[in-house]
Amino acid sequence: MYIAGIDVGGTNTDAALIKDDVVVATGKVPTDHANLVESTAAALEAILSSYEGSAPLELHLSTTLSTNTIVEGKGDPTTVLAVPGPGMRIKELDLGFPVHVLSGSVDHRGREVAETDHDEVQSALAAAQGEDMAALAVVGKFSHRNPAHELQIEAIAQKVTPGFRHITLGHRLSGRPNFPRRLATSYLNAGVAGQQALFVEMVKRLMVRGRNIGKVFLLKADGGTMTLDDSLARPVETILSGPAASLMGAQALTDYPEGNGVIVDIGGTTTDISVQVAGEPVFQRQGAEIAGHKTLVPALFARSIGLGGDSEIKVISQQEAGQDGPKLQIGPRRAGTPAALGGSKVTPTDAAVVLELARIGDADRAKRAVRSLGEALGLETKKAAQAVIERFTDQLVDEIEATYAYLESRPVYTISELLAPPDIRPTVLIGLGGPAEVFIPLAAKAMDVDWEVLPCHQEANAIGAAASRPTAAITFHADTALGTVTVPEMDYMGKIKRALLFDLREARAEATQWAAKKGEQLGITSLDDIGIIEEESFSMVRGFRTVGRIFTIRAQVRPQVRRIAGAGRGRN
Repeated sequence: MYIAGIDVGGTNTDAALIKDDVVVATGKVPTDHANLVESTAAALEAILSSYEGSAPLELHLSTTLSTNTIVEGKGDPTTVLAVPGPGMRIKELDLGFPVHVLSGSVDHRGREVAETDHDEVQSALAAAQGEDMAALAVVGKFSHRNPAHELQIEAIAQKVTPGFRHITLGHRLSGRPNFPRRLATSYLNAGVAGQQALFVEMVKRLMVRGRNIGKVFLLKADGGTMTLDDSLARPVETILSGPAASLMGAQALTDYPEGNGVIVDIGGTTTDISVQVAGEPVFQRQGAEIAGHKTLVPALFARSIGLGGDSEIKVISQQEAGQDGPKLQIGPRRAGTPAALGGSKVTPTDAAVVLELARIGDADRAKRAVRSLGEALGLETKKAAQAVIERFTDQLVDEIEATYAYLESRPVYTISELLAPPDIRPTVLIGLGGPAEVFIPLAAKAMDVDWEVLPCHQEANAIGAAASRPTAAITFHADTALGTVTVPEMDYMGKIKRALLFDLREARAEATQWAAKKGEQLGITSLDDIGIIEEESFSMVRGFRTVGRIFTIRAQVRPQVRRIAGAGRGRN
């Protein structure tokens, strides 16, 4: 079976072709942001000469599209309609975007307290059209318990002419509580949906270019994949897929799959730092945070820093530093193309070329650029280059230490469990990305841990995308006193059979069945791939008598990664 993985990065688009869990080809082309079709097609063409199969090729894509759309503020203008009910003051949430509040109310158990006003809804929709809003998000405070109001508003909005390009309902994105996060998630999802639709059209054009491409999946922030159709409904889940690709690539390729490790992906502009504990990646329990927005999007933990092979090198004067002699500061801004590759500014890559730690580009151009830096530092060329490498290493180690200090100050979760007390300190530093061969051994030595530079480390993100498997989660909520069941992600609200006899065992079983139904949509048929990741159960007491129980269970098609064999490995 052949699987192609493509990682559409900010600078380059990487590709990898996997056959029976072995890397058979890799490729790299510059990313053309004005024409993603061409650069993605070129990356695919770079590896397809090694494709000898007749069966349809499975294609896995990791893209920064949604992330960049949000960070750069280029999403569609979006109206957010909220049904918060009494006691919630939306303005005090400081969400960073306007919210139009509608009347109506559902209580915390899913009971309708007050109906929505249809005339009020139509007025709000008309106002949105008058402001040329292209997308709509509708969020009720307790819609994860009863989505009726969101569905009613959607029905009204679908009759509006001209229609909205995309309508997002909060309950379909997450069945977890946290109204402010659901508002932010819905707002972002609606805003990026238009760009995602264009991207999906691009992929479909790619599929009809005469190549035998079958199923296509997109990498999500949690390290799993989703179908193209799912990405049209929930594009926000593809945010931060770049860091997810690097972590999944590490898990697919590493010789240290079971222990505690820190995964460091060093790029041209940024470095992503991720953590695995006992072989499992650490998750952001509440959800991903992006551009100041706190969401409910399930995501692997990753920390991005402005430090890379193309980073700007700034000389801090003795007066600024307050110490003897000038010092160096690397990043957070990108200097541009390294001098060795035709650029005009000195970068850490140039320092590596001068010291013969990297053999790329024009060494003489690199030496001239580093010589100018040395003059500002009062150092000869090689000593100036060494100072750059040492400063880069020091900053990287400081950032890794800061990452662990942050994690150790709060609860740490993996997909299997809450770690308490957390034993998360790394025993190995796992590196990928272009500059990894230069800096990973040095950083590991400073940290006194083992190190590994992954095979195919420059294309490991694409391998991570190819090795990832579909995943999805559902939230099962049962209230035996009311006799109701909701599974918001599946648009389901029904009744409990034999509510008096319904217990935690049955709740777990039904939640697993719902997750299995979701898994079937993704091609997952084994219940062994389903796991319960959260559960709550408590009794409701009236007077001195228990009148019912409430169960909330999160069940998931687990994120998993194929183990991949690759050639060429560096380790201590």
